Amino acid sequence: MDGLRSTPAGSPAVAEFLAAIAQGPAGLLLEGEAGIGKTRLWLTAVEEAHQRGYRVLSARAGQAETSLAYAVVADLLDDIDPAVTESLPEVQRLALDRLLLRGDADGPDTDHRVAAAAVLNTVEILCRERPVVLAVDDVQWLDVCSREVISFVARRLSGPVGLLLTERTEEPGNIRTDWLQLTQPDRLRHHRVAPLSLGGLHAMLSERLGRSFPRPTLIRIAETSGGNPLYALELARAMSEQTAAGEPALPASLADVVRRRIHGIDEVVRDVLLAAACVAAPTVDLLASATEKSSEEVLELLEAAEKQGLVEIDGLTVRFAHPLIARGVYSEAGPARRRHMHRRLAGVINQPEQKARHLALAATSQDDDTLAALDAAADAARSRGAPAAAAELLEFAMRLGGDTDLRRLQAAAHYFTAGDSVRAEELLSTTLPRMPHGPLRAIASMELAGIVMDHNDFQHGMELLDEALADCDSDPTLQVHCLLSLSMAQTNCGDHESALRNVDRAVAIAEEADQHQLIGHALTVWVFIRFIFGFGVDQQQLHRALDYEDPNDEVPLPFRARAVAGLLDSWTGRLDEADDALQDLRSYSLDRGADRDLLTLAVSGTLLELWRGRLDEAATYADDAVERAEQVGGENSRLVALGVRGIVSAYAGRVRAARADAEAALDMARRSGAMRMSWWPLGVLIVLEVSLGNYPQALTTLEPLLIDYLAAPGNEIFNSFFVPDAVEALVAVGRTAEARPLIERFETDGRRLDRPWLSAVAGRCRAMELAAGGDVDGAVAVVTEAMDHHERLPMPFERARTALLLGQLQRRQRQKETAAATLGEALETFESIGATLWAQRAREELARVNVRPTRDQGLTPSERRVAELAASGMSNRDIAAALFISIKTVEANLGRVYRKLGVRGRVALARKLDE
Repeated sequence: MDGLRSTPAGSPAVAEFLAAIAQGPAGLLLEGEAGIGKTRLWLTAVEEAHQRGYRVLSARAGQAETSLAYAVVADLLDDIDPAVTESLPEVQRLALDRLLLRGDADGPDTDHRVAAAAVLNTVEILCRERPVVLAVDDVQWLDVCSREVISFVARRLSGPVGLLLTERTEEPGNIRTDWLQLTQPDRLRHHRVAPLSLGGLHAMLSERLGRSFPRPTLIRIAETSGGNPLYALELARAMSEQTAAGEPALPASLADVVRRRIHGIDEVVRDVLLAAACVAAPTVDLLASATEKSSEEVLELLEAAEKQGLVEIDGLTVRFAHPLIARGVYSEAGPARRRHMHRRLAGVINQPEQKARHLALAATSQDDDTLAALDAAADAARSRGAPAAAAELLEFAMRLGGDTDLRRLQAAAHYFTAGDSVRAEELLSTTLPRMPHGPLRAIASMELAGIVMDHNDFQHGMELLDEALADCDSDPTLQVHCLLSLSMAQTNCGDHESALRNVDRAVAIAEEADQHQLIGHALTVWVFIRFIFGFGVDQQQLHRALDYEDPNDEVPLPFRARAVAGLLDSWTGRLDEADDALQDLRSYSLDRGADRDLLTLAVSGTLLELWRGRLDEAATYADDAVERAEQVGGENSRLVALGVRGIVSAYAGRVRAARADAEAALDMARRSGAMRMSWWPLGVLIVLEVSLGNYPQALTTLEPLLIDYLAAPGNEIFNSFFVPDAVEALVAVGRTAEARPLIERFETDGRRLDRPWLSAVAGRCRAMELAAGGDVDGAVAVVTEAMDHHERLPMPFERARTALLLGQLQRRQRQKETAAATLGEALETFESIGATLWAQRAREELARVNVRPTRDQGLTPSERRVAELAASGMSNRDIAAALFISIKTVEANLGRVYRKLGVRGRVALARKLDE
């Protein structure tokens, strides 16, 4: 039987798992059918972990616990000394107190992510002293909240921690623990517990029954049971109890095994066992209260059941010997008897959630007292950070006749908070059509809009927000938040006129309502959206928003003034100040386990480190962003995360990775129907093609973006990072007239907004245009001024790009030593930050400065560059513009290339270069 405590021979899978923990997080999932021996092996592993000196936190889930919030996690943490968690942030200590049902735990409501972060940090504290094993038996019975916590913890573990789990799976490969992932997926091993061999069955039966069986009988037991220890044991018991009349009737399945075990149990004992099967953590005292007996009487009855192998008694705690027995006792009792027991339990249990569930399970029709208890329990579950449990309790109420619009909206909100957006969308979509117009309907429309836009359907989302706006004209707070959400959606779609009009209206309504917190939210979004559309940073209004901000206000980052101030510092070139602000926000969000906020901060951290020239750190942030986007769900989140990871790969010269991420993000953007959503992935592809020198391809990518970009009212680095590369491509192929408006726009906005980046790259772009027209001296003067702007801006990659151009121009002025020094500086910067494609360009330019006459018939760097561009199909004029040399120089280089390679024409040249 799974619950036996006799220890089998050590398993290699267990030994490997326990040894692996020393090298970091590891997992072992023991799978198999019911009764196959998973728990026996799990207990062996737990014992071996103890023998190695590991700290073991263990819990055994049961079917009755699937609806009790945090039941298994509470068991895991039950024996931890409170002193261990004294160093946790206060908000996390409060979450643990509520999770463990310790005291009244007064204070603001707990977010479920805070509870998960508290458990994670507790485990991390414990593993500093010695390795820790989190052992959970029967994870198929995990309650939703415990499953979410364990999933959250597993993905973020970093120390010597092992996850030891068992799961009932009837078929090989039929695994339901896809929710469980480690940071390194290959560190989680799945081990299917195999049926017992004939020898194993013989040893087990001899140990348990004290007798042996003839080989033919043993073979029959093995064939009938399939090597399942529990089934085999019951078959053997049946054989040992056969009468002289002949062969016994053998159980045909495990269900029959259970029926045989509980058949004939005394009714009084059966009543106690039914009470135990109805609760998650049965104790002698609880069972005594439920059955109206004394504790001594109940203990005596349980001891009789223990002798029959049905239960195990540990102090005052009771556990069934196998989950199948608990399920059998419950199902065999029949509906009426079960309802009667749940009603009795509801009368003796005080915990709101448990009491309400028993009332619901006892009810057969609508009952106001039961509905009120379920509503109160849902509120209690929400306040202690169990939104999934709160939603389930409301679903209970709806099934019992309390199917109201308000309960549906509350349940949908809880499901969405818990990460089940599918069920939330289903509830909202079916409820909205039946709702009367008014504020409640507006809330439903706003909630549904958030979900559909998270799935990248901005058009439907904005339609829902328009409907919501018409339903909330009597509620200023709802109006403001609806207008702010609509304005941000319109910003994502590039509708700047509507976005600005709606955010202005939101501020006006908030000011009229004279609610400081509401004014702060409105001003924060107002400042942000005006910045996005090129109106700069209104410092006065930003400071007002900061003054009105409540630090403990749990709202999304775009509504939080501190967060927006940090982002604006980053996007205006105040990179060190931005880093300090974003780190503070990250620490605050980590304490609360706020994955959506941490995703936004990971995206911002990626760009910040990219601009600072720290590509390794940027790549780490980008990977974190992609991982969090997968966890949060929603196509819009993945689009943004893949886009920023793509730009990091482009800078680092990882061409395939950059192209794959950008194209995947572009597919998502096109499905959204919002052109502005495609700016970033298209921009990544433009940057990549220019880095590779593929100017025609860069311009092909630019075409669908250019008109939309020029229609936007202004520039900032976040939405125009690709423009300097677009200018370089246009100039390179001789389309300087099309490049000129882009250059002028950068020059104007650089002066108007005092943006060093805009002014610096505008100078670089203007210098390209002048050089292409033959004014090398003018180009040098402009690019020298651009270098001065770079001194105000800690962005080494951009400075090196400008230095590379300056070195090329100095070479054309025949200032070889100066050019070599400038190009050497650019090369050193590119190499130091890991920009491999641009480092290669700098090397080639440096080689051209130092070319010496040679008798070698191989191509010089200059000749090879001209040859490659010619072979790609570019005209002599385009090559001259791209390399900042004259057409005559191109012709001379091509003549030498043809002679050296012995070819005639560009087709033959391309073939030769391919060879």
